[in-house]
Amino acid sequence: MNINPWATKFSGPNPAADPRRMRRIIAEDPEWSLATVPLLSDLCIKHIVKNFAEHPLLDQLLEKHKRKVLAKISTNIPLQVTANLVSDEGYWRRCCLECWEVCDISSYGGSWKRMFFERLLKNIIEFFVPDTTDVKVVLELVPLCRNYVRKLDIAQLLPPVKQSHETMDDDSSDGGSDSDVNGSSVDHFDFSILLNKLINLEELHVTYGVKDCGMNFEWNIFQFTYRDCFSLAKAIHSCKSLKVLKLPRNRIDDEMLRVLVKYMLNHPSLVELDLSHNLIKDNGAKVVAKLLHKTKLEKVNLCNNCISAYGAKAISYKVRRFSTLKSINFRLNQIGDEGGEALGQALMKSSVEEINLSSNELTEPVAVVFSELLMKNHTLKSIDLSCNNLGQEGGRQLQEGMSMNKTVMEFDLRLTDIGQENEYAINQMLHLNRERVTNAICRPLKATKVNDITSDHFLAPD
Repeated sequence: MNINPWATKFSGPNPAADPRRMRRIIAEDPEWSLATVPLLSDLCIKHIVKNFAEHPLLDQLLEKHKRKVLAKISTNIPLQVTANLVSDEGYWRRCCLECWEVCDISSYGGSWKRMFFERLLKNIIEFFVPDTTDVKVVLELVPLCRNYVRKLDIAQLLPPVKQSHETMDDDSSDGGSDSDVNGSSVDHFDFSILLNKLINLEELHVTYGVKDCGMNFEWNIFQFTYRDCFSLAKAIHSCKSLKVLKLPRNRIDDEMLRVLVKYMLNHPSLVELDLSHNLIKDNGAKVVAKLLHKTKLEKVNLCNNCISAYGAKAISYKVRRFSTLKSINFRLNQIGDEGGEALGQALMKSSVEEINLSSNELTEPVAVVFSELLMKNHTLKSIDLSCNNLGQEGGRQLQEGMSMNKTVMEFDLRLTDIGQENEYAINQMLHLNRERVTNAICRPLKATKVNDITSDHFLAPD
């Protein structure tokens, strides 16, 4: 009896083993494979990314899935969705790089998110036009950025758009008039609607003016009006977290300063005040002296104002009696020998570490006072007397004082005519002071390293 070998071979429980009975399915895509089928988790992530603006889902995801979503979501999603939900620095880095070509986070505490919101708010304020731009543009952003804005550096503030373009006479334009032909004041952005809502704001820099005005230059677009002054003063008073206030190049006079200081008295956190390049005179200096008594100011900059000996004496009186001040800058004023001597005497037992009296019409008597100061004071670290006519005898007095001082690290005596020998000797003493401080810092570090090596030596196995 003949037996079919094929029947014997494929008569098992697997009929598919018989090639004659098999059905072959050929895919339309020759490269298709089961391995190319996406995972369900990837499909879910893709769906979340696509619909993130309408249905933001993030906190419920696993960490690895959350990273994938944050890497793929669009930077055009409304801030109302992402501001208080997304904390990933990578996402905010992408947002910053798409908005600005130059991005340096070192000025923003190393935070991309802080940079984004500070720059965004800065741009909105700098291009805000009173009576034209809707205030809601600013107020709607506040709830989104209030937790992240710590510093505002406003380099320009635009005035209102004139309704009637009247041609100004050449004489009035060149004369530096503070008002237009109708005498109406020019107001700018009102900070009182904003600062009290920024709960973490620590630094505020404001300059009332217009950048790149070109042929549209008029004096009144650089005017800090009295209404601006009142609104800014109230805003500063309401911002209890403010530590640094800088108002340079605003043409602030004594009356405006009086208003500002009235609202700054007893401020709980203000430690630095910059009023450089303004129109402050002696009465304004008296107001600053009162502020030194009523606040915890540590740094004051009055560079390039119109303060004479009377104003310097008023401030020196407060410096002598209150110890919070660490740095004071009187550069480019006219305090003269009388004011310089008063400040030198006030610093004998103060906590001031830096003083700048450059370009103040000082002469030899001030050098004599500062020589005594160098002998008695043990807190000063930086002195600037440059661009004053101290003379060679004054240089000899300062050299004698420096020979008994071990704390001053910087002493600027350029353009003072003290003589090369005196200047060289003082520089050598400054070098010794710096070396002494460096060695004092390095000595404990070296001792620590030696102790560590010794311990390792005794604890190491044989």
